[in-house]
Amino acid sequence: MRSSAASDVYKRQEKGLSDMIKNIIFDVGMVLVNWDPHAAFQELGFDEKTEEAVGNATVYSDAWNESDRSVLDAEEQLAVFVQNAPEYEKEIRLFWENVARAIYQYDYSRAWIRELKQKGYHVYILSNYGKWTYEHTAEALSFLSDVDGQVFSFEVHQIKPEPEIYRTLLDKFNLVADECVFLDDRRENIEAAETQGIHTVLFTTYQDALEKLKTYGVM
Repeated sequence: MRSSAASDVYKRQEKGLSDMIKNIIFDVGMVLVNWDPHAAFQELGFDEKTEEAVGNATVYSDAWNESDRSVLDAEEQLAVFVQNAPEYEKEIRLFWENVARAIYQYDYSRAWIRELKQKGYHVYILSNYGKWTYEHTAEALSFLSDVDGQVFSFEVHQIKPEPEIYRTLLDKFNLVADECVFLDDRRENIEAAETQGIHTVLFTTYQDALEKLKTYGVM
């Protein structure tokens, strides 16, 4: 059992952290929305061989990460995917047109953001997200109307874990790194944020994230 003195110290520390943290920054994929290409491939009727080929040509390729940067326009990016597996052009195009089938919003996401806002926190989005995907998944991103600001990779042609994108968010909204907590499901993105002085939570589940946020005084 924690002693009374130790409890008082803990409460003071918790209050200090609570006073310090003003901004909650969310990644999107696997934090606020599910990203499940396999489900999309299944819905589109791809057999195992086709799913592997299309997946390797698109979502599991380095080209997909660059699609989040969105230096190429949609047709140019699609052409890159097709070059990876030209014999599956029809199926690649079908998936590209139906990418929204791979994404849906978690039940807790919007309520969580609204609750944080009601408690006085500012909420921001920092996410790797391609322009084409963004334009085709508006329903899954309905929580954007509740946040204070956002930086998507396609908007700035930068992607996590590159340090520049974290600085872009901080500078755009005049945020102090030490007043921010960033939640992301990828360790490399978390580690990159920490190099910029941002506090972090490695996201695994909603309930686990709530517990981890308490260590920063975010209740």
